[in-house]
Amino acid sequence: MGGFGIGTGEFAIMGLMPNVAADLGISEPQVGHLISIYALGVVVGAPILAILGARLFRRQLLILLMIFYALGNVASALASNYQSLLFFRFIAGLPHGAYFGVAALVAASLVSPDQRAKAVSQVMMGLTLALLIGNPLATVLGQSMDWRYAFGFVGAVSLLTVALIALLLPKDPSEQRHSALSELRAFNKPDIWLALAIGAIGFAGMFAVFSYLAPTLLEVTRVDQGWIPVALVVFGLGGFVGNLLGGWLFDRLQFRAVGVILIFSASILGLFPSTTSYLPALLIACFLTALMVALGPALQTHLMDVATGAQTLAAASHHAAFNLANALGPWLAGLAITAGFGWQSTGYVGVATALTGLCIFLVAWRRSTPESVAEPQADAAR
Repeated sequence: MGGFGIGTGEFAIMGLMPNVAADLGISEPQVGHLISIYALGVVVGAPILAILGARLFRRQLLILLMIFYALGNVASALASNYQSLLFFRFIAGLPHGAYFGVAALVAASLVSPDQRAKAVSQVMMGLTLALLIGNPLATVLGQSMDWRYAFGFVGAVSLLTVALIALLLPKDPSEQRHSALSELRAFNKPDIWLALAIGAIGFAGMFAVFSYLAPTLLEVTRVDQGWIPVALVVFGLGGFVGNLLGGWLFDRLQFRAVGVILIFSASILGLFPSTTSYLPALLIACFLTALMVALGPALQTHLMDVATGAQTLAAASHHAAFNLANALGPWLAGLAITAGFGWQSTGYVGVATALTGLCIFLVAWRRSTPESVAEPQADAAR
């Protein structure tokens, strides 16, 4: 439920981009800045709140983070102008990454080691259900009434999550907690930073396409705005499947799964621009592009393997990295659109970011191979 609320809050504005632009008297690329500022809030808030909450039990931290998220979205619904909405979207983004990171650690601690990626993907299922159900619902709500009701809905879901966690998540008095200083010391590892860089850059392409999907449908495909929720449902279905696929792939291929997903992503994003003039082809492309969500549980589980002693901070930072992608993708796509390359150029922006992410993966993969580990050890022995 928490993942569903956060995912709906993060993505709702993408389906309501034309509505927000018309109501506030701004351009659609400016609405894209609202997406980016939320993502920046996640980037800033995830490590800070994870460090500040390191001494709390994870159950307590989850409750506090969801109360914070509810307040940020209610404030967004009440924003009086573009500047105040920018500020409140930044505030709403602050608890996002820490919540998902802690929730993933709680889930992984409840299952055997060979089921961790599957458990993480089940937590992330709330996020993909937001793409499948929450975002289209918020879009219909915003189109039929007012875009502000979408954020009010998110605030209500967040408060429901607080109640459910308090009632249903068991306390674990034996849970090990770390000091903020020990987490920071353990966090300073190249393998952690490389994994975060893959997420921050390699995943940006999905957000480049998704953020400008609504105006692409209206301006390029030239369909009625009633098709926007349909396209969002198709995108959400792809995200739902991709999330489960990512956990399944990692349990079988381990870190190699990340490279497979990035190669697939670059291929699909390269085909996206050629589908934008024909609605059935565009809907298929939406589904295939959303399969990129598979990168989430794969990288999250890999971080659990390489972030010994700093798992809370690394898990939260994973979502900070993905929201850096959420900021980077719309920003780069906005630059391409403003430069006159057209709405469909978002796909080419995505290809560039996916291939860059693949290059970073190859560096990380080289470091993780037995040969690369054995060579420094042999040098040290000599």
